[in-house]
Amino acid sequence: MHESVLLQETIDGLELRDGDVVVDGTLGRAGHSIEMVKRVKVRLIGIDRDAQAIEESRAKLSAAGANFELHQGNFADMKSILAYAGVEHVNKVILDLGVSSPQIDSSGRGFSFKENEPLSMTMEREPSADAFTARDIVNGWAEEDIANVIYAYGEERYARRIARGIVTAREIAPIETTHQLVEIIQRSVPFMYRHGRIHPATRTFQALRIAVNDELRSIERGLDATLSVLQPEGRIAVISFHSLEDRIVKERFRKWEGEGTGKQATKKPIVPSEAEIERNPRSRSAKLRIFIRR
Repeated sequence: MHESVLLQETIDGLELRDGDVVVDGTLGRAGHSIEMVKRVKVRLIGIDRDAQAIEESRAKLSAAGANFELHQGNFADMKSILAYAGVEHVNKVILDLGVSSPQIDSSGRGFSFKENEPLSMTMEREPSADAFTARDIVNGWAEEDIANVIYAYGEERYARRIARGIVTAREIAPIETTHQLVEIIQRSVPFMYRHGRIHPATRTFQALRIAVNDELRSIERGLDATLSVLQPEGRIAVISFHSLEDRIVKERFRKWEGEGTGKQATKKPIVPSEAEIERNPRSRSAKLRIFIRR
């Protein structure tokens, strides 16, 4: 089961009111949205790239008696999605930038190094035949480009060794599955690194997922789109899970505040309590930032 991270802190920070138009730009399994509609009567507009997440959330929101509409797409395209829905401005926006537990654990798309799955890593459950995938990166990109992606998006210290291992392995046979890639990574890094606090494939898998889905650029576009549709006194809450995401959010909020567009409600990010981390270890790196539109 997927447990929404920083649930109460996020909903409290949005200061929802009856009649608000709220966008959940990363709907997932609707954890935050269900909590919202339990508290107040809002018009909810949910967006997600994953068709299965949309359908599961539709059933949950219907059962909760919510006033909602759901759209399959990227939150970076929020402005055009809202225009299609006949909405010009909204009061609140939530962006939970983490990949949900069902996507990681049982998507069949290769997000997890624990399962032996095809190397896809696309957010879309049924990508088109010509969709860009992690398989394209590991089998087609130059060694230097692979190393740069793993270092930049995964902050992996052994990026060059891993890239060299990938290129060497694919000369023998194409790399098709997650377990093939895990074995290559383990062979490429020092012995002690294989037995560290985190799995040695963690950062490489993160980097490939970010690259395949153009996640960092989507965050930038999504934040700018949010600001353009947010009503005065409207709020945006963003939950990030690694330093690259949080840096983008922090810098955007700081820039907007400097331009007089609004103010940060969270000078320092809100982080999970020890109790939440113990209950849900995947929450340990989460950071919540909230911005108020002027």
